Amino acid sequence: MKLLRIDSSILGQYSTTRQLTADISAQWQASHPGTTIEDLDLAVDTPSHLSADALASRQGIADAAMTEAQRAESVVSERLVQQFLEADVVVIGAPLYNFSVPSQLKAWIDRVAQAGRTFKYTDKGPVGLAGGKTVIVASGRGGVYSTTEGARAMEHQESYLAVVMGFLGITDVRFVRAEGLAMGDASKAQALASAALEIKAVTAVAANQNVLSQAA
Repeated sequence: MKLLRIDSSILGQYSTTRQLTADISAQWQASHPGTTIEDLDLAVDTPSHLSADALASRQGIADAAMTEAQRAESVVSERLVQQFLEADVVVIGAPLYNFSVPSQLKAWIDRVAQAGRTFKYTDKGPVGLAGGKTVIVASGRGGVYSTTEGARAMEHQESYLAVVMGFLGITDVRFVRAEGLAMGDASKAQALASAALEIKAVTAVAANQNVLSQAA
């Protein structure tokens, strides 16, 4: 089993979401012996934002006809989408930046959301092609956005990722949330304690589902 751990926080060792993805990955590996973990740090290895050159291979341009820039962008896209497709479990660290996800994470999504690879269009609409995975999102927030209707309307982080993963055909999407991180030491401590419990629950449920799937 392959687990792909993706971090996108720019805060390095001070990042809460990096701490959460590390804990999630470790607990998953403990409950699934033999799991291999591959790390992708989007703050360090950031794909360039989607461009006309990056779309060349998706537009059916043959490799021999591509420019050097187009060929380089095609290699990046292929590496990322193949890495994503080969993973059985994807753990995504997603801090809330200005009400949404980091641009580094958005750049990765734009690379792996490829028609014909991770989704396709049919006469009945789009169909996801990347199903069968478990995706666990570690969500970090300085404020609290989950408790009121007004705050939830401002949040385009968890809601966006749920839609994207669903569009790619992934139905098992789980969230571990730590919010209120910038609202004082007591609030941060409570958020981390709550996230620790969620990690145990999420990895236990996912492990049980995996056992049932293998039994079936």
